Amino acid sequence: QLQASGGGLVQPGGSLRLSCAGSGRTFSTYAWFRQAPGKEREFVAGIRASGSTTRYADSVRGRFTISKNNDLQMNSLKPEDTAVYYCAASSRSLIWSTLASENAYDYWGQGTLVTVSS
Repeated sequence: QLQASGGGLVQPGGSLRLSCAGSGRTFSTYAWFRQAPGKEREFVAGIRASGSTTRYADSVRGRFTISKNNDLQMNSLKPEDTAVYYCAASSRSLIWSTLASENAYDYWGQGTLVTVSS
């Protein structure tokens, strides 16, 4: 029920904006996860739709910004940001401690590939 878009090839230091469409449905919490080649999927950023609570992985804090409509603005991209990015959503308003938990999300997009390379 989610459709992620906006991925592509970008040079180190560049920017990309990922979007996540929800087929007209609204949710209470949104998030982005990513999976790099050969690695497990990891949390990137999460936000309650009210905007009252956000959480970021240490590796992206200060460079990535998640918005209330689940767009993910990625600045100062690094080669280690290369991954398939997945958007996720929950019908519940998750608390900060559960924002990073994959199991807390009921709906997932298909993933969009971000490649950071010169």
